[in-house]
Amino acid sequence: MTALFISDLHLHADRPEGIEQFVEFTRREAVSADAVYILGDLFEVWIGDDDTDPTHAPVIDALALLKREGVPCHFMQGNRDFLVGRRFATATGCKLLGDWEIIDMHGTRVLLTHGDLLCTDDKPYMALRAMVRDGAWQRDFLAKPLSERRAIATDLRARSRTETARKPADIMDVNQQAVESAMRERGVTRLLHGHTHRPAIHEFTLDGAPATRIVLGDWFDSGSVVRWDRHGFRLESLPR
Repeated sequence: MTALFISDLHLHADRPEGIEQFVEFTRREAVSADAVYILGDLFEVWIGDDDTDPTHAPVIDALALLKREGVPCHFMQGNRDFLVGRRFATATGCKLLGDWEIIDMHGTRVLLTHGDLLCTDDKPYMALRAMVRDGAWQRDFLAKPLSERRAIATDLRARSRTETARKPADIMDVNQQAVESAMRERGVTRLLHGHTHRPAIHEFTLDGAPATRIVLGDWFDSGSVVRWDRHGFRLESLPR
């Protein structure tokens, strides 16, 4: 079994080359995999499953192709597309995952998460996340007209860029204690996530045992994927 893991594509009309690369990736590589896992932020912004943005169509069609070819695709919400819901899942055939998922990769238990829940040092972000993940907030937001939601999303993107530029780099990375706590609580020694845009493989010791944290990169300038088969995992960059 070969599984492909991707995250943080941030697909948006402003970056058509990213959409093209993803569509090509699904047709050339993902369609031959045994499973595909998207660990959040497939889209730069998602304001609801009823959004009529035409740039979403090729992405949805590419995922639907995997469904037709019998390739299971699993989707985890990120901090940019946390409003992805059942209508999207039906259209694409993707199975929606929770914030924490454990899968078995050839006898190894692997913990999957988007990664933002591990960035506990970024207190303002964690407060914002708690607000927008609240059911009442989401119902109120989704009840607004599409035009208003688009305006709000545009404003939030601009604020996010400003805040990110002001924050120290280490604040926006994961907290090692949060990493170890999440892994210890779930009884795993392998963790795979995205969100930080810092692709790397981190080896450390967890309660006396060797442990590994694998971080996917973003798709702004090139793609990033983890391929996992019976020989183990490989973190690779995908030239554009």
